[in-house]
Amino acid sequence: MLAHMTISNFAIVKNLEFELKPGMTTITGETGAGKSIAIDALGLCLGDRAEACMVRPNEDKAEISAAFSLLNNQAARRWLEDNELIDGDECILRRVITKEGRSRGFINGSPVPASQQKALGQLLINIHGQHAHQQLMRPDYQQQMLDQYAGHHQLMEKTRNHYQRWRQANNEYKRLVQNREENEAQKQLIQYQVKELNELALAEDEYDEIEEEHKRLSNSGELAVSSQTALSMLYDNEDCNALNMLQSACQEVANLGEIDSNLSAIPQMLEEAIIQVQEASQELRSYLDNMDMDPQRLMYLEERLAKIMSLARKHYVMPEELYNKHQELLKELENLDCSDERLEEIAENIECLRQKFLASAEKLSKSRQRYAKELDKKISDSMHQLSMENGVFKIDVQSDAEGMLSPLGFDTITFLVSTNPGQPLQPLGKVASGGELSRISLAIQVITAQKVETPSLIFDEVDVGISGPTAAIVGKMLRTLGESTQVMCVTHLPQVAGCGHQQMFVAKKSSKGQTETNMFPLTQEARVNELARLLGGSEITERTLANAKELLVAA
Repeated sequence: MLAHMTISNFAIVKNLEFELKPGMTTITGETGAGKSIAIDALGLCLGDRAEACMVRPNEDKAEISAAFSLLNNQAARRWLEDNELIDGDECILRRVITKEGRSRGFINGSPVPASQQKALGQLLINIHGQHAHQQLMRPDYQQQMLDQYAGHHQLMEKTRNHYQRWRQANNEYKRLVQNREENEAQKQLIQYQVKELNELALAEDEYDEIEEEHKRLSNSGELAVSSQTALSMLYDNEDCNALNMLQSACQEVANLGEIDSNLSAIPQMLEEAIIQVQEASQELRSYLDNMDMDPQRLMYLEERLAKIMSLARKHYVMPEELYNKHQELLKELENLDCSDERLEEIAENIECLRQKFLASAEKLSKSRQRYAKELDKKISDSMHQLSMENGVFKIDVQSDAEGMLSPLGFDTITFLVSTNPGQPLQPLGKVASGGELSRISLAIQVITAQKVETPSLIFDEVDVGISGPTAAIVGKMLRTLGESTQVMCVTHLPQVAGCGHQQMFVAKKSSKGQTETNMFPLTQEARVNELARLLGGSEITERTLANAKELLVAA
């Protein structure tokens, strides 16, 4: 529930701080005093749009803070935990607006976007505005009220998800059909490119291997001459070669080791060198014997390298990247394949998704019809209590699976009413007068509010157009609602104000060319005086005071 609010430099409020209690709190004051300012300020904490004009003149910024108790509000607590914003059993929403119109939002001291404040605010408090009876004539609002009462949120979410998947698949199908000619032209170009690359049949890493082999074959003469020269120097030259010289040196040094022990290790080192020279000579001879100097092979490699280089230039890639380019074109060609078989496959999938959506929408429609009957009776009974003894209310749920489909299903919701005997049921806006519409709207809001999980409800002058005995009944209805949840009601009716468990007064004063609004709780005696003012206007008599006391006693 809403426990505490602080407002600074907002509109005509300089500094305002007040606490709220459980039960029903009524807010009264003279016309124009700013009874709805606290609700407007609260709306900012709940993510409403901020404007520069909201900042009090000659001030740099406005700041609003609202503290909520999270006791018995598991939904808000879970949301805060999921978003890592939880901080004990209290939640503080704060909004700061500068005179330039920029704003910042905070939840428990952490900066957050307005969208997060709005998402959390829906779990903390529910505001029913003074123009709700005008919204009530809109078909989308009527459907929203019915769905809110039914509470089938999971069913609505499931229907919405099925609809979105169906529409996405349908749009994809239309896109493929519309782009078919363009895709076909693109497909022919890629097919030609792929055909060239298929004919080349370049394997992965083949270019590096061909380049290495070509380099070897094109330099085969130099390799043969140099290898033969090295072999001659190492072994084949009869007059002078490295092997003979090493063997002679080894024989000379071998005898010296007996004279000087410092030379004893050298013969072994020379013997190892002899072995290395012999092995190197064998490797060179084997290399020369197996050397392939095939000119036909060299010609083939040169032709293949020329093709690779040509296609690489054509596709604006390096030769070593041509294989990957080939694979990319193959995938692109596969994605552009808009064959009749594939389109038929997509169409079958679309129909399958459509049937899933229709099945979910059918369940949603049946749920609406069931709760509509329940709501019909409750609202009709409330109309009778609100001095509309012959009133009949009915929610007409028309289902058309072949008509206009939407994320909300295929139902058309219409609120029908008859206020006089013999009068047929007709749409709400065509039959009800302004006062009747206000009473019906209030009945709907009170009944649907009982099904809302948010622990705090605000009614902002929803009793407009109601007076006399009906006002007393409205007050009792709101007080009964306040027994189970926190209710705040801005009102100008004494019969409603007197039903509150507590009452707050909004006063406006002007001094030195500036206006300031304040709000404070009323004592029992002050409540009597305020109710007397509401009953009798500017002149308070003993009779109006007595009537005011009676209102409090009756409540």
